[in-house]
Amino acid sequence: MTALAAFEEIIDASGVAPRIEAMLPAGVRSRQLSVRTLLAGLCLALAGHRPAHLTRVHQALTALDENDQRRLGVIATWKNGPHQLTYRQTERTFGLVADALAEDEPTGLPSARLQAACDGLLEASIPEEFRNGTRSLAVDWTDLDSFSRPPPHGTSDCADPEAWWGHRKNNLLRSQDELFYGYYLSAGIMVPEENGPAVPELARRATVSSCRHDPVRAFAPVLTALPAAGISLGDILDDSGYAHRDADAWALPLRQAGAQLVQDLHPHDRGPKGTHHGAIITNGNLYCPATPRALTELGPLARTATKEQAADHDRQTSELARYKLGRLTADDADGYHRVQCPAAMGKIRCPLRPASMLLDRDRPEILQPPEHPQACCAQQTITVPPDVLAKTAQKHDYPSAAWRRSYTRRTGAERGFATAKDPATNDITRGWCRLMGLAPLTLFTAALLVVRNQRILTAWTARQEDNQRRAARGLPPKTRKRRRTTLAGLAAGPP
Repeated sequence: MTALAAFEEIIDASGVAPRIEAMLPAGVRSRQLSVRTLLAGLCLALAGHRPAHLTRVHQALTALDENDQRRLGVIATWKNGPHQLTYRQTERTFGLVADALAEDEPTGLPSARLQAACDGLLEASIPEEFRNGTRSLAVDWTDLDSFSRPPPHGTSDCADPEAWWGHRKNNLLRSQDELFYGYYLSAGIMVPEENGPAVPELARRATVSSCRHDPVRAFAPVLTALPAAGISLGDILDDSGYAHRDADAWALPLRQAGAQLVQDLHPHDRGPKGTHHGAIITNGNLYCPATPRALTELGPLARTATKEQAADHDRQTSELARYKLGRLTADDADGYHRVQCPAAMGKIRCPLRPASMLLDRDRPEILQPPEHPQACCAQQTITVPPDVLAKTAQKHDYPSAAWRRSYTRRTGAERGFATAKDPATNDITRGWCRLMGLAPLTLFTAALLVVRNQRILTAWTARQEDNQRRAARGLPPKTRKRRRTTLAGLAAGPP
């Protein structure tokens, strides 16, 4: 299938083109360039490693085969003969589309019409065989510069008033963030289920928002709308930038939509954070009041940890799990659930629970129980309201080995942005798109992610076919080779 045929199939499957056509005003004479052809031109221009310029869209359409040009309306029959699409016609249709999808009063957030068009194109770019292959998404945001110059200090007058100042990592030796003027691009990348088969890392949802707005709050409604579209939510993997937000901004809406969070806690959210009926609140769970302080203050395993250090860290997290109050019920309609003392569940030995003292001595033993036991020690169960662990509760105990193995899938979001921002394909630094405003930039960004998904699918298909050929010859799948020469390798080589 050619690139043009693939893009036309995606546009037709999304149903975006006829919906936008119905929004456009009727002119005195019919437009030569349809919305369907315009969207195909956006994808063709970006697939040819061109920047997001309307002149490149016009060049991509007029460079097609003559039969395709006539079929798409790039060449139309006028009363004086054949007429080829002009740049001004391309600019006119794109302007009408952008105006129809934009908000009447710019707010820096995409309108419902614009977000629906972006969602439809991305969902249609995912082949049917992969749509139900996973429910897990790795989410993150990145910077997207505006072509406009920033407004002078103390004013807001510039060519792109919807854009604003944002922060990004500069990858320099100093630790300070770098300021930029533009937008935040948020995306959810498909990643495999835990212990599930591999899937292509396709962008399933994305949004663009002004840096005036929190990218976490801007992206949460996009994900919580998935169940209404018939797409159930599974694991949502995010870093501490998402986990550190207020619970009502991220954690609560996603849990209500059916998602399970796998996230890295911010340093300010780690460790003991108060008590609930005597139980220690730490790292998204409730623990026995006699839990050793060193265990409740455990942090994530360092990247440079050795195998011995990793084994010791896993041993400590396993011991910490014995002190955790066990969940007895699922959340009810109001978000309440009940938990029980770990001694009553047979995980530790405690004099306050005489039956637990008959357990084997390989379990931890509470040598100094509280002199004045509170509800978590005196009652059989306690009720946990939704506001106690609303912000930090997640699928796995933090920072256990199970959490670490599951969280490694979040690198799919990093790879997703890396492929979208690869200078060898589409370099989306400042000047990549010279149109100002949220709607034009979002249209080009959606087309870019559609093109990026097609590149990922092509590479995925080639890799699977190569693995099948190797399996037929009795060879294992091809693994990635180490391409860098180390100092140790040079020192061991001949002079």
